[in-house]
Amino acid sequence: MHGLAFQTPVDSPGQETSATHRAYQALRRMILIGELPPGQKLKIEHLRGALDMGASPIREALSLLTSDHLVERLDQRGFRAAATSRENFTEILNLRCKLEEMALRESLANATDRWEERLVVAHHKMAREPRDNAEAFEARHRAFHMALLENCTSPILMKFCGQLYDLNIRYRYLAGQALNYQKRDIAAEHAAILDAAIERDVDRAADRLLSHYRQTGAFLTDLLSEAAT
Repeated sequence: MHGLAFQTPVDSPGQETSATHRAYQALRRMILIGELPPGQKLKIEHLRGALDMGASPIREALSLLTSDHLVERLDQRGFRAAATSRENFTEILNLRCKLEEMALRESLANATDRWEERLVVAHHKMAREPRDNAEAFEARHRAFHMALLENCTSPILMKFCGQLYDLNIRYRYLAGQALNYQKRDIAAEHAAILDAAIERDVDRAADRLLSHYRQTGAFLTDLLSEAAT
């Protein structure tokens, strides 16, 4: 998975592949940003009208999205957008912290001047993107976080980090709707991570990255607990 840009399915030839890819992109985006809310039944006929395409590519796309843990298949009853929960978020957060720390430490161990330049540019683009343009900011935000890790030499580890990042997006959109979350100085948190990374201070960069994630995690855990009561 690659943020809000998606992998092209490779098992359907020609136009069907293109249609499935477009359906996959559209549905995945709608789920990630909450346009299709957690737990909502995903009816093929409704989606045909919304996406202006046939049932077959939509069904294929929904099947692919089950592998991304963004869609759940209902026995004999179709599909629904995957549910969210405190437990699910906690699992995602814990795995992100463990795997991204591992990837970050390896990335910084392999740091080069060219990597530093790319990281600084990614941070600059993110900092200049208005946060009220949520989807554009999300793309810049993801690019910065992945740039931190890009010198990690394990493709499998990087794939898992990207998948966990994307699973977290829906929860961050939820957090962004709450006033207290908006009061955090996210820009300062990112700048502190960047400073430690370009100084090649591995321990400090890891501490700041994990603190950044855990602050969101603590807030969201409280938010999800309140929603459950």
